[in-house]
Amino acid sequence: MTSHVVDQPGPTLIIHGGAGNVPSRTGEEAETFRRSLRQAFAAGQRALDVSACDAVIAAVTAMEDDPLFNAGRGGVLTANGTVETDAAVMTGDGHAGAVCCSRHARNPIQLAHKVLTDSPHVLLCDPPEQVCQDWGLEVAPPEYFVTQARRDQLERVLAGRQHAPKHGTVGAVARDRHGHLAAATSTGGIVASSQGRIGDSPVIGAGTFARNGVVAVSCTGDGEAFLQGVVAHEVDAQMRLAGQTVDRAALGALTDEVSSRLTGHAPATGGLIAIDSCERLVVCHVSASMLAAWPDHGEVLTSV
Repeated sequence: MTSHVVDQPGPTLIIHGGAGNVPSRTGEEAETFRRSLRQAFAAGQRALDVSACDAVIAAVTAMEDDPLFNAGRGGVLTANGTVETDAAVMTGDGHAGAVCCSRHARNPIQLAHKVLTDSPHVLLCDPPEQVCQDWGLEVAPPEYFVTQARRDQLERVLAGRQHAPKHGTVGAVARDRHGHLAAATSTGGIVASSQGRIGDSPVIGAGTFARNGVVAVSCTGDGEAFLQGVVAHEVDAQMRLAGQTVDRAALGALTDEVSSRLTGHAPATGGLIAIDSCERLVVCHVSASMLAAWPDHGEVLTSV
């Protein structure tokens, strides 16, 4: 278990680019990821003056546009060589919007936000291109999402030359100047998955959750374990019902509901970011590494 805990009152943002089985990066690769994380953090920070929801949408949009991350453009490929994206956003007042198996919206998180603001629904599966256009969202052809790096990765995995990299999700949580909370998560899923596979990211309470006065959470990891453990909501429940601090609740949720479950013959792994309603934030993971950026009294720290 690795965790970073900071007491940071006032408007605050945390972002993550996924937790996984890749050892901590070094050298030029590490600096490339740090640069992308800082750019996404800056995009969210600028929008934090508007609202917590605007901040998490802006940060996640920036990461969806960056092919380094497994979300939006550059999402991993299914066994059939297609990209299917999932995303969710929840505001602390209890409203939420999510999409799964999205194939047309350039930015799935913006489509999820439209589900929240412009529809009576919470979750849409494989929304058609016309829905995206009716809501004024930019659509993209299938080839936009597919990068050569992801083609090569799928080829290696299918040929048995590489284990499927575990975990790849982006997310953000924020608290604005009014104390309102929001969380957003977006992912391309897992390499070589069956078409139609859905993980925890778009499932409210599993990979994404926010409640004003308590906590906002975005998760990343073995999606099936996070689904079964309803991990994001578990953090909220431990704080709200058991009086735990956000860092202890995050640790408890990952230990009790993730590490205790098996994926194949090994314990499940992953991580989460969370922020409470007062001042504390936490970045923690039970995995080899986690991409994240968070503030610490005037500095922006990163982990890669």
